[in-house]
Amino acid sequence: MLRANVLWLTEACRHYCQKTPRKLRICEAISSLEVGTKIKVQGWVRSVRPQKENLFLHVNDGSSLQSLQVVASSELNHRLLTFGSAVEISGSLLKSPSRKQEVELHADQIDVVGECNPVDFPFKIKEKHGLEYIRQFPHLRCRTNAFSSLLRIRSEATTAIHEYFKEKGFIQIHTPVLTSNDCEGAGELFQVEPAGQQKNRDEEGHQHFFSVPTYLTVSGQLHLEVMAGAFPGVYTFGPTFRAEHSQSRRHLAEFYMVEAEVPFTQSLEDLMKVMEDLFRSTTEHLLAQCPEDVALCHKQVSPGHRDNVDLMMKKSFNVITYTEAINILNSSSKTFAFKTDWGCDLQTEHEKYLVKHCGDLPLFVTDYPYALKPFYARDNLDQPLHTAAAVDLLVPGVGEMCGGSLREERLDLLKARLRQAGLDETYGWYLDLRRFGSVPHGGFGMGFERYLQCVLGVDNIKDVIPFPRYSRSCLL
Repeated sequence: MLRANVLWLTEACRHYCQKTPRKLRICEAISSLEVGTKIKVQGWVRSVRPQKENLFLHVNDGSSLQSLQVVASSELNHRLLTFGSAVEISGSLLKSPSRKQEVELHADQIDVVGECNPVDFPFKIKEKHGLEYIRQFPHLRCRTNAFSSLLRIRSEATTAIHEYFKEKGFIQIHTPVLTSNDCEGAGELFQVEPAGQQKNRDEEGHQHFFSVPTYLTVSGQLHLEVMAGAFPGVYTFGPTFRAEHSQSRRHLAEFYMVEAEVPFTQSLEDLMKVMEDLFRSTTEHLLAQCPEDVALCHKQVSPGHRDNVDLMMKKSFNVITYTEAINILNSSSKTFAFKTDWGCDLQTEHEKYLVKHCGDLPLFVTDYPYALKPFYARDNLDQPLHTAAAVDLLVPGVGEMCGGSLREERLDLLKARLRQAGLDETYGWYLDLRRFGSVPHGGFGMGFERYLQCVLGVDNIKDVIPFPRYSRSCLL
């Protein structure tokens, strides 16, 4: 009796599994070799082609650039089945007679989950829309091929960055978004206060939730330095904020930074090696894991840019000093809008010129004037040109992508610099880091959006972030 019941249950389960379609993502269905399998897919209609006896659809769910072709009887056609509508389709996965795809879905059932009026929908079925046009619709632009490819690439690049640091033994640190320090010293800070009634007031009568002025972070560096006193290497990857009144193609009010801190190092070359390895490792990962998406960007957004990327991957990055950079600029016949005297900060026009001059390859510029760098940059103690052990990585088409330095670990020099800037009381905790088990160390930050611009050849930084925040922009 027991054996009979077991056999009955086994047969019932087999019958149920055969009748119940297996839910697959579009990317799984396209690559599936299980021809004849009953499956169910969910996604959005990219094209509709009704014929007398058959209905042909292309459906995409964002998991891949390629859509799945669906073949159905014309009886399953519905007036709500339009370009942009959301659907759920069940049927059999069969080998396709077309050379353009391996398989196609022969539908038994099509349900329209969400209708879409193609007349009002801002993206049209047979039109290619430029990035500037789709930027007008931040709530809908993820429905386009170009931007969905960008978002898949961005997601994969994030994974590659975490994998790189994990492989190198770095510990990920979640540094705070709310902070009381201005790490960069530029004063471009968003101050944060609660919308409701504040409790505390400072000496000038200002109200503060945390008893001191609080800002959105411009960098996680100082908090990483804390952690670098206990680990072989630390990094963070998160949003940073700059209250810069700019609507240029290269600035955002909110953007993502990859920042790392390396203890027990006295060499800029050590930092430069990590920067270059991070760039190469992440880019190799993207080219291997997102070939179709990267190819689409290079074809539609930046034709010919793949050759530039291949060149950057084959050649070593160039290295010059800031003084050499100034000499190159002053020897140029080009007229610059900004002056190029020694001691001036390099502007975007200078950075792009230097990169082109040095072979259109990524370029490290080292040993900047000491006065240009924040209090934490290590003093080279050189004369007559006083410099700091700082480095920027400039890349083609973008300019500065990474900035870093050795940190000043010598307590007496750091105290003098902070006293000179009137920050010795504010950064007493920072001095403690040099009093208790301090080691020579350094670190850098990489603008994630600028990295994506460099690899994909995207001209405007607003086109490589899901929801761009910039001066006088409208927020969702």
